[in-house]
Amino acid sequence: MQDPNADTEWNDILRKKGILPPKEDPNEAAEEEIIQQQKSVVKTYEDMTLEELEENEDEFSEEDERAIEMYRQQRLAQWKASQMKKIFGEVLEVSGPDYVQEVTKAGEGLWVILHLYKQGIPLCALINQHLRELARMFPETKFIKAISTTCIPNYPDRNLPTIFVYRDGDIKAQYVGPLVFGGMNLTKDELEWKLSESGAIKTELEENPRRQIEDRLMSSIRTSAPSKRSSDSEED
Repeated sequence: MQDPNADTEWNDILRKKGILPPKEDPNEAAEEEIIQQQKSVVKTYEDMTLEELEENEDEFSEEDERAIEMYRQQRLAQWKASQMKKIFGEVLEVSGPDYVQEVTKAGEGLWVILHLYKQGIPLCALINQHLRELARMFPETKFIKAISTTCIPNYPDRNLPTIFVYRDGDIKAQYVGPLVFGGMNLTKDELEWKLSESGAIKTELEENPRRQIEDRLMSSIRTSAPSKRSSDSEED
């Protein structure tokens, strides 16, 4: 019987008619084998732990080692992100002695929001309430609060509430006094927007909520105010 893979005119005619399958290309077969081997290698190191990858490094080629290093860095980044999300999610109460550890040495690249407050001041209580909600929304940011005089002796009450925003131990933003927060009308969204401007959190709000309120207020004033022509008519 004639070899169907033989390179003859008759076999070529049969292939064109669809009677014989296309002739196998040895180069394509070799390339497919290489791809399968690479997939096998990728699957092998994806199933390994970081420790197992280090133990088996000698078995991989230079190209495999580059892929492994990229995979290792990805796994480390994922692990760090998951650890940070597990740590935060609530407002931590601290005192003066905790300041260095919780703020200055909080961690590289970590945002820390510190609220200095005093019991009995309504706006401080309102901000603590908003911060509890924001801490749950942004668990990658560290939210802490402290009675003002435990961190800064003789800190004046007129400066309360005060919020300091830190990163890598440095102050990146500060909000001092009731006027900065707009008084007891402060909403959670307004505080979220204000903190997002410092970079400490990444809000999904598209615009400043305070501006929306101000625009509605001005529109209401313009609508209710009598026009000049109406005033003139009344005088007549």
